[in-house]
Amino acid sequence: MSEFEGLPKREEVPEKLTWNLEVIFKTDKDFFISYRDLESKITGISAFKGKLSESSEILLNGIQYILEVSNQLETIYVYAHLKNDQDTINTVYQAMFEQASLLVTKISESISWFEPELLEIPEEVLSEFLKDNSELATYQHFIDRLTALRKHVLTAESESLLAGAGELFGASSRTFNILNNADIQFPTIEDKDGNAMQLSHGVYGQVMESTDRLLREAGFKALYKVYKGLNNTFASTLSSHIKYHNYNAAVHHYGSAREAALSAGHIPEAVYDTLLSVVDENLHLLHRYVALRKKLLSVSELHMYDMYTPIMGEATIQFTYNEAKETVLKALEPLGEEYQAVLKQAFKDRWIDVVENEGKRSGAYSSGAYETQPYILLNWHDSLNHLYTLVHELGHSVHSYFTRKNQPYVYGDYSIFLAEIASTTNENLLTEYLLKTQTKPEIRSYILNHYLDGFKGTIFRQTQFAEFEHFIHQESAKETPLTADFLNQAYKKLNSKYYGPSVSQDPGIIYEWSRIPHFYYNYYVYQYSTGFSAATALADKILKDKTGKSLENFLVYLKSGSSDYPIDVMKKAGVDMTKKTYLEEAMTVFKLRLDELEESARSKINK
Repeated sequence: MSEFEGLPKREEVPEKLTWNLEVIFKTDKDFFISYRDLESKITGISAFKGKLSESSEILLNGIQYILEVSNQLETIYVYAHLKNDQDTINTVYQAMFEQASLLVTKISESISWFEPELLEIPEEVLSEFLKDNSELATYQHFIDRLTALRKHVLTAESESLLAGAGELFGASSRTFNILNNADIQFPTIEDKDGNAMQLSHGVYGQVMESTDRLLREAGFKALYKVYKGLNNTFASTLSSHIKYHNYNAAVHHYGSAREAALSAGHIPEAVYDTLLSVVDENLHLLHRYVALRKKLLSVSELHMYDMYTPIMGEATIQFTYNEAKETVLKALEPLGEEYQAVLKQAFKDRWIDVVENEGKRSGAYSSGAYETQPYILLNWHDSLNHLYTLVHELGHSVHSYFTRKNQPYVYGDYSIFLAEIASTTNENLLTEYLLKTQTKPEIRSYILNHYLDGFKGTIFRQTQFAEFEHFIHQESAKETPLTADFLNQAYKKLNSKYYGPSVSQDPGIIYEWSRIPHFYYNYYVYQYSTGFSAATALADKILKDKTGKSLENFLVYLKSGSSDYPIDVMKKAGVDMTKKTYLEEAMTVFKLRLDELEESARSKINK
């Protein structure tokens, strides 16, 4: 960024590098026409309240009306948020986004009665409705999904009381967020040349990737000195939040907080247990990679602050945006002509907002609504990392495109459990393509290290978090006090188990649990690990299967949306995530790429 002369204003960006939002609303005036039309429909929702059980026709009409309102709302909201994100300085679009957000709140409140009322309809009555009205058949899975957890829903009065206490139950999480993001004060550190740097959450990530070891050490020690000083406070917030998870599960008649959390997505607990088991059996691979990291960094002691710095030097390969587009098309050729056609449409029809401009939201994402194209936000720079970002977000967008083209609106989305699989499959295919086409040893080693670091950070590290999260829920349920010392020692033991004997046990690492916001998300992080593993296995199947059956299964997954439970969708893709095979296949790929990097390292050292 030191060489950057300044960002262009939004109006200075060439049109071909911006997304085309005129296909949603030709003008902002059209947006407000739709907005006012939707506002007028809100009162119509209440016409169905208290009447769903009267007849199959009323139930059908109620479902269809609410889905129609939700569909229109999504289109309005997506247009507003995309307009705002492309230039957050523009006050017109700031206001538009605020109005759209307010409309979301209004409509959410207006339909909040629907699910509780549906659950109050006796099962035998719902069965008769579905038998008598053939049009309701489309909504069979939608109804099943809502009513499957009927036995865990309390009386309307009890649920209302719990909902009313939501602010109180969420206090620990909010306190953590405020303390961790707003009130916490980090010190200034210095690099090897004596240059001062103000530490922050974002800066810390950059520091850990720095090649300046003294800076990494200073950043690590300074950060955890702050968390040590707040150790008891963070233990209190986390302990209280875990108690809430356990309490909420118990009052809803679940056997555990984990069962309650996973049941929301209809995920069997076996998926979680199998993940922990297979990762534990393969920790020797992580230990090998850590040992290789120590060797290549040429350090007598490897510390936790050495885990993210590049071990193969800086990248010697870059891609312009046009080169990246060509590379993506070639890398994803194994996904077939139908998939290729959508990729070409994405580039041709301007689904992608490419370059950084003044006021543009940072980062990257894929967005869109059922009635729109998928849209991708980038802030492009010529690098290997941005090539991976492009192929990743295209994975999300093509998944969304196929889902919306093949499912009715009611099933036109997909769960978080499924979301990262499509995007990460693309990343795996890109890695394989680059390894086939790049012959220079230093570039191949960089690509291998990029993959192995991603695997380490996603499968091993997130599973470590998942194991810790489950352990503290279990201990709290047994009425073990989650004191600061208890959490510190438990985390220290787990961290040592995961990273193995090649890493020195830095005193500060025992406080790492206290800075991880995901521990307040309620059994969320395991999905990163399962998704990455499934994607690795799928990419491997697609590349090796000459019959085309694996690709056919993959496309079925992309087109299924939420028309079935996530576990069953993945079975159609050829991956049974209740069994360990897909995890073992992912570990096999990791081992093969680790073998090659170790061999490359030996050659480098022997020269």
